[in-house]
Amino acid sequence: MVGGSYAAVPLYRRFCQATGYGGTIQRRESVEEKIARHAKDGTVTEREIAVQFNADVADGMPWKFTPTQREVRVKPGESALAFYTAENRSSTPITGVSTYNVTPMKAAVYFNKIQCFCFEEQRLLPGEQIDMPVFFYIDPEFETDPRMDDINNIILSYTFFKVSED
Repeated sequence: MVGGSYAAVPLYRRFCQATGYGGTIQRRESVEEKIARHAKDGTVTEREIAVQFNADVADGMPWKFTPTQREVRVKPGESALAFYTAENRSSTPITGVSTYNVTPMKAAVYFNKIQCFCFEEQRLLPGEQIDMPVFFYIDPEFETDPRMDDINNIILSYTFFKVSED
């Protein structure tokens, strides 16, 4: 059962990235291409968005997992760096993998992760603690989309799952 759950993570990731399901970001152009395009256009934004961070662990995962900061304020077009901390509270090495989502779902298309730890296995020894960075960018088109007029907060949420070590 656990092996099936672990195998489902890559399939779920592909499905979510293709459809935008669950607030997962859809890819049309790379983040680098977006940044270059907006820099070339001279796009300037004024609106500030509060990006809040959430962390969870699945049942049976003996890790403490928390965002290092609860919130970062960023203007569309700016990149930002945030950190999460994971600690293995068990007496054995444990490998985990995380999934993420962005809410509200309609804002996810504008939230671009440049670098993150999601979908990558993280192995922690007993008592080991690590800091994991998330480098992200909010597309400046967020500011001009009338569907985003009521959005002032975005939540980036991660859940860590234990990887079966058969």
